[in-house]
Amino acid sequence: MNERIKAYAAAEAGAKFESFEYDPGDLGPEEVEIKVSHCGICHSDLSMVENEWKMTSFPFVGGHEAVGKIVAIGSGAKGLEIGDTVGLGWNAKTCGHCDKCIGGYQINCSELVGTIVERHGGFADRVRCNWDWAIKIPEGLDPAKAGPLFCGGITVFNPFIQMDIKPTDKVGVIGIGGLGHLALQFADKWGCEVTAFTSDLSKSDELRAMGADQVVNSRDSEAVGALAGTFDMILSTVNVSLDWNAYMKALAPKGKLHIVGAVLDPLPIVSFDLIGKQKIVSGTATGSPFVVRKMLEFCARHGIETITETYPMSKINEAFDKLKSGNAKFRLVLENDL
Repeated sequence: MNERIKAYAAAEAGAKFESFEYDPGDLGPEEVEIKVSHCGICHSDLSMVENEWKMTSFPFVGGHEAVGKIVAIGSGAKGLEIGDTVGLGWNAKTCGHCDKCIGGYQINCSELVGTIVERHGGFADRVRCNWDWAIKIPEGLDPAKAGPLFCGGITVFNPFIQMDIKPTDKVGVIGIGGLGHLALQFADKWGCEVTAFTSDLSKSDELRAMGADQVVNSRDSEAVGALAGTFDMILSTVNVSLDWNAYMKALAPKGKLHIVGAVLDPLPIVSFDLIGKQKIVSGTATGSPFVVRKMLEFCARHGIETITETYPMSKINEAFDKLKSGNAKFRLVLENDL
C-alpha cells in the first residue's frame, strides 16, 4: 500500500490552504518521487488557487518550484538515482516522442502535463513527475534558493536562448520583481548592456548592483521614448498594461519585444511598427529540460542566485498574504516542516 502524501490544499477558489492528505497510487514506470525540502511560491500559484485561468481542479495542491531528494524511482526512469537532489518546475510530463519533444521543444508538446494542472504539486512532503523533468541541481547552487529557478528563472533564461541574444546586444528588462531580478543577472552575466525598467526608482542602486547599467521609470513614456532605436530585446515580466507603443519605438531594427509576463489585456501593436524596422513581438514559457540544465550550469558558474524570503510550509497562508501584498523580496520559498 502506498504511503499517503501530506500536503496543503485549497478546497475552493480563493480559499486558504489547509492540511490535506492523498493516496498517490502506484509509482509509474517512468516516474520519480521527490521528498520536498523547499518549494518556491510563484504568482502562477496565486492565479491557480484563485482560478483566474479557469483551469484549476480542487482540492488544489499548488507548488511548481520544488526541490528535494529522489526517494523512489520507476523501472523505466533514466539517469537518476535515489538520493539525487533535483528540482521540478511547471512541467511534470511530456510524451517524449512527438516532433516537438524530439526537436527539443518539449514545452510545446500537445500532451504536456503541468505539475499543478489536474494533479497535485509541491506544497507537500513529496511530489512526483516523469524522470526527464526532474533536473539535477549542480554543485555550487544552494537547494534552499534554487526552487524559483525552475519556473521564474527558466522563464526569463529561455528567451536568451530562443531569441539568439548575443553578448554585444542591448537588453531591457521591464519589471524587476521575482522574474526581473533574475533576468537582470542573466543579461549582465551574458555580457549585455542592461537597462532596468521599473516603477520604483528607489531600488536603483540595488538594481545596478544586480547588473543594470541604467535604470528607467517603466511608466514614464517620455523617458522610454528617449531611448528610441536602442534595444535588441526588451523582456517584459509584468502582468499590467504599459505604453507598449513607446517600448516598440525603443527597439532597434529587428529588435524583439518579448513577453513572459501574463498581461491579460490585448497589446495594441501597430502593424507599421513591425513592418518598417522588422520588429518582432514574441513570447515563451519556461523551457526544455536541456535549457533548464544549461540555466543551472550558468547560475553555478556565475554565482547567480534567487533573492528569497523563507517561510515554514506550515505558514503557507502567511506567505501567500505576503505575495498578495506585493512586498515580497523577491521570491518566497516554503521550507518543508510537514
